[in-house]
Amino acid sequence: MTKLHHAAHWGAFTGVVEHGRLTAIETPPADPAPPAILQGMPDALHSPLRIDRPHIRKGWLNGDRNGGTPRGGEPFVPVSWDEATRLVAAELTRVRAQHGPASIFGGSYGWASAGRFHHARSQLHRLLAAAGGFTGQVTNYSYAAGMTLMPHIVGGMEIVDRPVIAWRDIVAHAKILVCFGGITVRNGQVNAGGGARHEMGLWLRRAAQAGIRIVNISPIRADMPEDVPAEWWPIRPNTDTALMLALAHVLIQQGTVDHAFLARCTTGYEPLRAYIMGETDNTPKTPTWAETETGLPAAQIAQLARDLASQPNMLAAAWSLQRAEAGEQPYWMITALAALLGGIGLPGRGFTFGLGSENGMGGARAMIPSASLPALPNPAHSFIPVARITDMLERPGDTVEFNGRRLTYPDTRLIWWAGGNPFHHHQDLNRLLRAWAKPETIIVSEPWWTPIARHADIVLPATTTMERNDIGAGSLDRHILAMKQLVPPQAQARNEFDYMADIAEALGVRPRFTQQRDEAAWLRALYDRARDASARMYVELPDFDTFWAQGIVEVPEPETPIVAFREFRADPAATPLNTPSGLIELASERIAAFGYEDCPGHPVWRQPEEYLGTAGPTQLHLLSVQPATRLHSQMDMARVSKASKIQGREAILIHEADAAARGIADGDVVRVFNARGACLAGATLTDGLLRGVCVLPTGAWLDPLEPGVPGSLCVHGNPNVLTRDAPTSKLGQGPIAQSCLVEIEKWTAPLPPVKVHMPPQIEER
Repeated sequence: MTKLHHAAHWGAFTGVVEHGRLTAIETPPADPAPPAILQGMPDALHSPLRIDRPHIRKGWLNGDRNGGTPRGGEPFVPVSWDEATRLVAAELTRVRAQHGPASIFGGSYGWASAGRFHHARSQLHRLLAAAGGFTGQVTNYSYAAGMTLMPHIVGGMEIVDRPVIAWRDIVAHAKILVCFGGITVRNGQVNAGGGARHEMGLWLRRAAQAGIRIVNISPIRADMPEDVPAEWWPIRPNTDTALMLALAHVLIQQGTVDHAFLARCTTGYEPLRAYIMGETDNTPKTPTWAETETGLPAAQIAQLARDLASQPNMLAAAWSLQRAEAGEQPYWMITALAALLGGIGLPGRGFTFGLGSENGMGGARAMIPSASLPALPNPAHSFIPVARITDMLERPGDTVEFNGRRLTYPDTRLIWWAGGNPFHHHQDLNRLLRAWAKPETIIVSEPWWTPIARHADIVLPATTTMERNDIGAGSLDRHILAMKQLVPPQAQARNEFDYMADIAEALGVRPRFTQQRDEAAWLRALYDRARDASARMYVELPDFDTFWAQGIVEVPEPETPIVAFREFRADPAATPLNTPSGLIELASERIAAFGYEDCPGHPVWRQPEEYLGTAGPTQLHLLSVQPATRLHSQMDMARVSKASKIQGREAILIHEADAAARGIADGDVVRVFNARGACLAGATLTDGLLRGVCVLPTGAWLDPLEPGVPGSLCVHGNPNVLTRDAPTSKLGQGPIAQSCLVEIEKWTAPLPPVKVHMPPQIEER
């Protein structure tokens, strides 16, 4: 038996290996809340769903390469690595020669590996760039609207995804913590790049013990831990902007706006004030007006505004708020509300994003560079907003507005996906399935027979992190982790770096791709690069050999408070923001000049097309949240995820009264449906939801009753057969998964089997 250090997105751990198999997981004693998900790692590593060798879709192998054939229903034929390498290189060469590099789409959006070297997306983009270019993706599904908007408003997007506010300073200085979207501890299980300590729940309890008033503004009571005393404000989904506008109305009306801060540090207050007071549209954004949209009592809204004006406060918004129609608006308005209150730039005060969206947000971490694989420039200079993939496939040659630019969709002939699963994270999957038939060739690199692997033409079996050496390092965590190989590669699985190097050789670009380094040389080079950069910031890290031997390096916490906009607040003229005015832009002339009717020049209330305000008498608002038992769709086939299912289906939360009105009992299988699609799920009844809201976590592997047939019932419970594929606005082009109306009924027919946790049909040649 051997024990070796390793790490995943769920944290650091020690793998116990016996006779070449991973048999147990041991978590660090210093971790206050190690996720149970880690215990599924042995299941995943040795799963019967592992892809044992390269495979080719039977129809593609027989010459079906003209596009238009639905994928997902055909058997696969195993081939050798030599043949797979030759076929991939030949297809890349043919498509690039006939249609240009932009016709090759290097998708690969996803969390991929926690390791910084064996990171599938980074390796693939490096290969495609070295070979002549590709079409890539910008922004992400997590906070696309926010990361596009905030540079216009505060000069950068770091505040969206960095720990620019520290929990320790909130606890020390704030008296009210208002959480739009809650602080969801299940999200704190994961950390991009890995982590060593899970402290979100710990800090919430410390905040409560310090006497901070915590307000959970969410349709879901469990968006705040049960052991944290908090007020629950069950707001209607997608109406947070209306609440923020009403809070601002009270501040303006009662004369408690911090005019001195506004005058020194912001621009655009007057047009925003006129809109809030109803001078421009004859609709004052009063608490009474907001009550009709949010469902929250007007008197309660007004009192919260008075309390915020009289006590130090922090306003926090979850990433999920901007994954909705007009998703830019709540982020812009919370910035404006914090500016009206005047706390921006003070310790523990102001506004922040993502505090409950990922482990490490709010941590006190010196922002030193982490180890990462350097990218190569993309000669094609072609990209799309990440959530517009179906549009791209459906509409080659059409243009799309994005953040002040006009992009042209390429004519996509080949897709190569590595380290992600669009059949998890994209919306309106039946529409995607129809568009997925258009490319001539789809290549997928995967360790398991996931839904995307089942919808590929060429499937390349990749190793998991546990079968290779790597470095775990996340921008939100203070630890650098040695990820030591636990077991040899299973069956014929290979590292992306190794088989992509062979493909690079067939394409004549191996030296540029590998830079003459193997795995060991790359790990040492990446670590030394990060170590040198850290030293220039006066943070000393041990040499590589010492790091690798001890398995973990802890970066000291910064001694000074982490305060966003502190220098700017002290002297806006000397330290201006990177905005046109150098100030916080409550109204933006630049955005106004884009002429986007769906995102004008200051925060506004835009009534969503799908929310409870437009719902029919039997419709419910569906929220699709991060699951507690996996990371997105990762390890859905492992024990922790499977144990959470009901009769083999993903569990859907339904309010007890809504279930009773439909004759649904706890544990029943239900059909969830709308015009876009339908799925089966297992009912879990609760009183911890706003009436009219239901919650179905993301990540259940897509399992159509009829594989390869768009519109077929998903028997497993994937919510993205129901969600809308439309943009937040022309500015951000982000996804709007949280704006979705559905119907629910009890399923009374015989239950179809769940087949996605079994390998697909394989035919030997």
